[in-house]
Amino acid sequence: MNDSTINPLDKRKDYGSDALEEGELLADPLEQLRLWIEQADAAGVYEPNAMVLATIDPDGNPSSRTVLLRGIDEHGLYFYTDYGSRKGLALLAHSAVSVVFPWYLQHRQVKVFGHATPTQVEVSDAYFSSRPRDSQIGAWASDQSRPIESRGALEAKVREMEAQFTGVDTVPRPEKWGGFVVEPERMEFWAGRTSRLHDRISFEKGAQGWSASRLQP
Repeated sequence: MNDSTINPLDKRKDYGSDALEEGELLADPLEQLRLWIEQADAAGVYEPNAMVLATIDPDGNPSSRTVLLRGIDEHGLYFYTDYGSRKGLALLAHSAVSVVFPWYLQHRQVKVFGHATPTQVEVSDAYFSSRPRDSQIGAWASDQSRPIESRGALEAKVREMEAQFTGVDTVPRPEKWGGFVVEPERMEFWAGRTSRLHDRISFEKGAQGWSASRLQP
């Protein structure tokens, strides 16, 4: 390697001096997460609700992928998928999950640890009805995570579903498709600091509610 070569693995960034203090965070970490998502959105972060979801496959192997958070309330974090997909089958076999929201440009990260369970039918129906029609058709056409011979074959399935629902005002939700809610048991808020002395505030859920503590970087 000559001196003019840039090695991205050797780059060193100073993450700044903006402190994250325990008293600055809301008592409810779910509300704090909502606030940080809103701040990421205001800062122009692309897909600020994107989260990396890690699951345990039915055979015991870990897997991860990026999904979009579609709701937060007192019960937890909501996202939607094909129940027959790799992640859907993993969650139905092992409910334990972890989630990471990585906002690199803001030097912020949130980790969530908990369990995911399918949402009520009414919740899945309501979200499905809010999706664009093309996305609804796509949910019918795609058997997520299953092999297919070509892009053309997938597009042919889409055309078949479009024909099937021609003249139908409201596309129904396929039974194979719906939501999960991640109920957090632990959440960690991370802020990058100078010299890798990062701030980490962890929330643990107990019988009396949430309690916060600082972790070493």
